[in-house]
Amino acid sequence: MSKANQLRATGEEIIDLSVEDICSDLSPVVRDGAIAAIDRNLNRYTDTIGLMKLRRALARQVSAETAQPWSEDEIAVTNGARHALLNVAMSILNPGDEVLIPAPHWSTFPNQVALAGGRPILLETRHNNYVPQLTNLATAISSKTKAIVVNTPNNPTGAVYDRDTLADIAQLAIERDLWIIFDERYKAFTHAPHVHQPIVSVAPQARDRTLIINSFSSSLALSGWRIGYLAGPKSVISAVKSLQNLVTSNVNIIAQHALLYYLERGDLYFQAQLARQVATARALGLSVLSNLALVPKPPAEGGLYFYLDLTELRRKTNATGREIDADDVANTLLMKAGVSAASGAVFGDPAGIRLSYGIDFAQLNEGLRRLTEILNTWS
Repeated sequence: MSKANQLRATGEEIIDLSVEDICSDLSPVVRDGAIAAIDRNLNRYTDTIGLMKLRRALARQVSAETAQPWSEDEIAVTNGARHALLNVAMSILNPGDEVLIPAPHWSTFPNQVALAGGRPILLETRHNNYVPQLTNLATAISSKTKAIVVNTPNNPTGAVYDRDTLADIAQLAIERDLWIIFDERYKAFTHAPHVHQPIVSVAPQARDRTLIINSFSSSLALSGWRIGYLAGPKSVISAVKSLQNLVTSNVNIIAQHALLYYLERGDLYFQAQLARQVATARALGLSVLSNLALVPKPPAEGGLYFYLDLTELRRKTNATGREIDADDVANTLLMKAGVSAASGAVFGDPAGIRLSYGIDFAQLNEGLRRLTEILNTWS
C-alpha cells in the first residue's frame, strides 16, 4: 500500500499546500450585497465588460491607488485575473510576438502568450532574489518583443519588486516601445518592510503602455466568485470588450452587484482581519521552515506562498548518485508525508517548490512540520 493510501487508511489526512486561495469566511458586506441583488431579482445581461457603476467605482479605486486619473472607459470587469490576462494576450499580441516573463513565473503567463500565437521568453531570476535585472531584460529584447510581464508580489516566489526596479523596467519599456503587463493580484498581502508600488505611480510617463491586472480572489477571499478587472488605455479596453463579447460576455451579475456594494460601503474590519490572518500564517510558517537544513529561508515578501529553493538539496543529493528535481521532491512529499506541494516545474523551475500559507493554521503547521521532517532526512 502506498504511503498516501496508508495515510488515508489510518485517518491521517492529506494536507494540501498547493492551493491558490485563502481559507476564510465571506465578507459580511459582500454577502449582504449579493443577497440584496438576489432580492431585487437581478437576472439580466449587463454590459459585456461590467456594470457602468462598478467600472466607475473601480476607476475611482485605481485612481486613488495610483495617484493617476482613470475613467470607467479604461476598466473592464473580467472573470478573475486569469481572464483579464488572456484578454490582454489576445488583444495586443500578433503571431510571433515575444513577451519577456521573469521566471519562476505563474504557469498561466507563458501558456496564454502561446495561445495567442506569441512566444514567451523566460528570464531566470533566482540569482537576484527572484527579481529581474535590467541588464538581463535589455539583453533579451529583440525586434519581436512586444511586452514585459511584471508580477509583484510574485506568484510563486513571493518577491516584491522595489521602486528602483519598477522605475528601470518602466523606462526600458518606454525606450523600446513595449507594453507592461502589471499583475498586482497579491498587493493586499505585502509584508513589512516591503511595500507594494504601482508602476504607474513610480513612472507616470508609462501609464499609456501599462495594463493593470487585478482580482478579488485573494484580497477579499473570493476565488470561487471569479471577478477581477483590467485597467488600461481605452483602445485596449475597446478591443477586450469585442473579444469578451464573443467568448464569455459579462461577469456574473450577482458577483458584480456584490462587489459594487462592497466598494461603495467598504469593510475595513474584514480587510484587517484577513490581513492579520495571512500575516500570522506567514510567521507561523517561517518559524517551522527555519528548521530546514539544506533549504534557505523563503522570501515570502508578499502574497500567499513560501517558495523553497532546492538548489543545495539537489546538489547534495545528486552527489550521492541520485538525480532529483522539483517533481521528485513534490512526489516524495505526497507519498511519504501526505503533503501536496506545487512543483516548481509548473513555474518553469526544476529547483523549487511552492507552498501556500492561505490554509487553516493547524493544517499549515502540521503540513510544514511533516515536510521539514522529510526534507531533513536528505541532509
